[in-house]
Amino acid sequence: MHVLLIEDDIAAAAYLAKGLAETGHVVDRAADGEDGLHLALTNQYDVLIVDRMLPKRDGLTLVRMLRADGRDTPVLVLSALGEVDDRVQGLRAGGDDYLVKPYAFAELLARLDALVRRSRPACEAPQTLRVADLELDLLSHRVTRAGRSIRPQPRELRLLEYLMRHAGQVVTRTMLLEQVWDLHFDPQTNVIDTQISRLRAKIDRDFDRPLLHTLRGIGYKLDESP
Repeated sequence: MHVLLIEDDIAAAAYLAKGLAETGHVVDRAADGEDGLHLALTNQYDVLIVDRMLPKRDGLTLVRMLRADGRDTPVLVLSALGEVDDRVQGLRAGGDDYLVKPYAFAELLARLDALVRRSRPACEAPQTLRVADLELDLLSHRVTRAGRSIRPQPRELRLLEYLMRHAGQVVTRTMLLEQVWDLHFDPQTNVIDTQISRLRAKIDRDFDRPLLHTLRGIGYKLDESP
């Protein structure tokens, strides 16, 4: 699941993003309403988590603008305001669900799963990412290439999903550190190189055409051509 988290509380956002990443999800983050709206309009997400009280543009205004633009991505509104009128306002603004702080992470995760399930047609096949003959089933986490099963480790799976969601694009080391490792500093280790090497060995080594390319000094790209 590709999640956009719009939350200005840095500690709360880091905790939530870490929990979502540990359960196999890819998380993009924004700390204010303007950046959040830009990301929501620019990228494709399975679900949005939007804090109600945000700097620059509040959460409910952000949701109204998304709906006015025709975006129907499921939205879970987070807020410390929990009165009935507050919840009604959140839902009428275009939110699909409303969760009052403080909340249990397990409940938030269950609500996200329910929102995504409801947003998919009943006849829809399992959501799958594809790059050439490489496939990742987002529900079962099954990876295949040319029909052959590949078994990545959890971190490799998160790395692969992020690369596949950005197929054809150059992905920098900073992007990977933030989105896959949830680090906002360079640990000055070869952790990325090591994981890229392991992932490449699994998805490319036994195949004629490489898909995972290193652009020296720039980053990485998952594509049929370098």
